[in-house]
Amino acid sequence: MKITELGKYLKKEHFLPDLKGGSKTAVMEALVQPLVDGGLVKGKSLVLETLSKRETLGSTGIGRGVAVPHCRTMAVSDVHIVVGISKGGVDFAAIDKKTVHLFFLIVAPPVEGNALYLPLLGKIVEMVRDTKLRQAMVGAGDFATFIKIFQGG
Repeated sequence: MKITELGKYLKKEHFLPDLKGGSKTAVMEALVQPLVDGGLVKGKSLVLETLSKRETLGSTGIGRGVAVPHCRTMAVSDVHIVVGISKGGVDFAAIDKKTVHLFFLIVAPPVEGNALYLPLLGKIVEMVRDTKLRQAMVGAGDFATFIKIFQGG
């Protein structure tokens, strides 16, 4: 999967340039809310419960100021990505013990015909290893700027 392909799954209404929330739970709630508002989630509590269970397996705070909370759930019928940027950072129990500023929420149904869940997750993890790209994403103040990063990548 190419970075430009990943960009196709990013939507303005799923971009939170000023993510609020001082805890892991609050951030996950804020990230799920655009999906609820868009009618893309059948049960917010089910998604949050599934995300929380996933976090008990190990933090999705992958280090370098990035977290990729993700899950498969019956509460959605398609793959969705929500991006959030926290200017102040959030303690997300990241593996490097640093605060997280860049969040990529990925939710997918238990079975999906186009098998995008793992390639999307892998591409995001690969992408954020690039320091310049990661810093550019964190510095994006609006969706237009954020998406240009993908189009230029």
